[in-house]
Amino acid sequence: MGFGAARLIPGTVLAVWAGAAVAGADCAPGQAELRTAAGVVQRFSVEIADDPDEQARGLMFREQMAMASGMLFVFPEPKRATFWMKNTPLALDIIFVDATGLVTRVQDMAEPMSEALIDGGPGVAYVLEINGGLAGPMGIAPGAVLRHPAVPADRALWPCTAP
Repeated sequence: MGFGAARLIPGTVLAVWAGAAVAGADCAPGQAELRTAAGVVQRFSVEIADDPDEQARGLMFREQMAMASGMLFVFPEPKRATFWMKNTPLALDIIFVDATGLVTRVQDMAEPMSEALIDGGPGVAYVLEINGGLAGPMGIAPGAVLRHPAVPADRALWPCTAP
């Protein structure tokens, strides 16, 4: 089943995603996993934005993104992270994460093309952008935990396991 063709139907998408979350390799660089408070694991194929140019561009000018995809912003040091949706025609859910992988804030359905600042608060080390409207139904909220190789194992709440 192709995720790009899926529609957000309460209950249905969650079942599809939960099934997809258990397949695949542990902590691949092109995948980010989120474990919800209920213990459900959601997996996304991600592009990494880890330099200033990539981070400034983000998902600007993208008109579509596959359902199981996103962009993971990796900052060299935790900081107060603010985002905007200028030149971004997609509605996005923006997930702010601290240095341990803990989700601290989720901005649901950020308004496309808006120049209003979205404040993730202090101590943000990672930001995951996914298609708008997915986070809530998937249970992605503050308290969820991110797992990705960019989160050092010695400080990660949910570390990658050694191959």
